[in-house]
Order: sequence, then structure tokens, then C-alpha cells
Amino acid sequence: MRRKTKLYAAALGLTTAGALVLSAGGASSHGYTDLPISRQKLCQNGTVTNCGSIQWEPQSVEGPKGFPGSGPADGQICNAGLGQFSQLSAPTTPSGAAWPTTRVSGGQSYTFRWQFTAMHATTDFKYYVTKPGWNQNHNLARSDLNLTPFLTVPYNGQRPPATLSHSGTLPSGLSGHHVILAVWTVHDTSNAFYACSDVTF
Repeated sequence: MRRKTKLYAAALGLTTAGALVLSAGGASSHGYTDLPISRQKLCQNGTVTNCGSIQWEPQSVEGPKGFPGSGPADGQICNAGLGQFSQLSAPTTPSGAAWPTTRVSGGQSYTFRWQFTAMHATTDFKYYVTKPGWNQNHNLARSDLNLTPFLTVPYNGQRPPATLSHSGTLPSGLSGHHVILAVWTVHDTSNAFYACSDVTF
């Protein structure tokens, strides 16, 4: 009887471990922007160094959906509230330098691009930008952003391809350094993916 109990316990342990692996895999994160290039992609491609684990998983910036009414707390928006990726929300790179920027033109059409490692059913993609005079010296907060998205791309529960591009008009009247926040809302989970891109208008 004792041997059977041990075998049962071992089998139960393996089953539990398998369930944990499946659970972790099911919850793993799967997308980021590379146009304009996001902070996580800059870390992944080595342009910005000493970023920690995000350099191996730029697709993993996943947090609660519902932004701006809910979602990541202020100061943790760019890292989706995930402590292991906190470098993404800092106003400077880990070395203390400014985040590299992509040059863009206000009022012009721009093609945004996402890369996916898993194509979740999608509600929509939304893009926000910082306001004129925003505070560049602290972690990004809702008060820094225009909370009305300048571009919304509905996706109606469809699954995107591995690479997805869509175009929209960038806001006019902005100059200098700004941050574009891209939010990919998953249709059939409670989460969304977040990507911050530094741009110069």
C-alpha cells in the first residue's frame, strides 16, 4: 500500500507540474511593435544593453487590459506592471542615456508594425501619444498621455498574421521627444500587450 501511495504521489506531482507548464505556456506573451521601434525591441536587438530578461523575450510585455480606465498602474505602463521588465518604464535606458528615437512627422501617414510569436484573437489595436509639455523625467503616467487614442484599429476577434502592418495619421502640433504607447487588446483573455516607442516629431 505504501508503494502504491508513493507511486500515486509521484504521478500526481508530475500531473501538477505538467499543468503548471501548460498554464505558464498558455499565459505566455506574444507580440511587440518594431515600427516605430519599441523599447523592448531596442533591448532585444542590442541597441540598448543591460536591459535584463526583456532582451530575450520582447514579446512578453503583457498586463491587464482596459487601458486607460484600468490596466497597468501609472509608472508601470511601458512594462505592463511586470517587475522583471521595469527597465522599460524608466525615463532613460539602463546606462542613463536617452532612449533612442524614431523620427516622425506630425499630420503624416505612418505605418505601424507588430511582430507576433502567437496570434491571439484580437479585439483591437490602440495608439496613444504623450501631450505637449509632458514630464519626461519620470516613469510614464496617464497624466502624460492624451488618453484619447489617435488611432484605433478594430480587429473583431480575428487572429493577426505573424507580421501585421496598418497605417494611420500621426497627430499634428507636436514637436520634440514624445512616447507612442501601442496597446494590443486580446479578445478572449483579460490581458493586453503594451509597447512604448520613443519618437521625435
